[in-house]
Amino acid sequence: MNAHIVPLPSLQAAKVSVPTTHFRSIFISDTHLGTAGCQASYLLDFLKHTESDYLYLVGDIVDGWALRRNWYWHQTHNDVVQKVLRKARKGTKVVFIPGNHDECVRHFLGLTFGEIRIADEAVHELADGRKLLVLHGDLFDGVIQCAKWLAYVGDRAYEFTLKLNRWLNHLRGRLGLGYWSLSQYLKHKVKKAVNFVTQFEEAVAAEARARGLDGVVCGHIHKAELREIDGVIYANDGDWVESLTALVETLDGELQIISWHVQGGQVIETLPARQKVAAWVNV
Repeated sequence: MNAHIVPLPSLQAAKVSVPTTHFRSIFISDTHLGTAGCQASYLLDFLKHTESDYLYLVGDIVDGWALRRNWYWHQTHNDVVQKVLRKARKGTKVVFIPGNHDECVRHFLGLTFGEIRIADEAVHELADGRKLLVLHGDLFDGVIQCAKWLAYVGDRAYEFTLKLNRWLNHLRGRLGLGYWSLSQYLKHKVKKAVNFVTQFEEAVAAEARARGLDGVVCGHIHKAELREIDGVIYANDGDWVESLTALVETLDGELQIISWHVQGGQVIETLPARQKVAAWVNV
């Protein structure tokens, strides 16, 4: 299950265009289209430079909570939707698994729109025969299930943190510094948040084990991860608000996490190698 580590080139090398890469499967989640915090331009760049036989949209693709409060829809958000629809028309098998922020789509489970199948969860079989449970993960979040009002409060606080993050990174950009996530830094520093993440990971992995599956793919907590928990593969594809990551399956069934902190020829940031990251550079 070890992911292949692709070393990042220098900034000068990053100027060289990298051709489109074909994967067997791509899993993305928590894009939060409809919010100012969505890094839609990076996501669009990723979609333009990758192709796959299967594309799983693992929840919180469109942020219905935020759109109900305040309508925001940048042209790049529309471009992302159009790009996904185009992939589906050209033969990519696209499965949309709604999350808590786009829970209204759960009213249409089992239906297909624009060649995109809507499902509450899925079982994906890797090229080597291993089977993975694919779900968003909000059903394993006690706050979402037992105190939804608190989740809304937390969502507003998170939105405010992302605004601070945008202002901070605008200033960092003017100083010639790279992208840095304030919200990720705060979550890693708060002990209760760390404990929640650990409990969530263990609970989701236990569900896959109970069903006799080899692993699980999820999103929800905005923390990309690829490791084994008690012999079960735990894969979280991260998000496109903070980490800018996707989970991919290579043609031979190997799983990798791709960090897409590269755009316009500049290496913005990469995840630590201990998380088995495959970093891909493009312009």
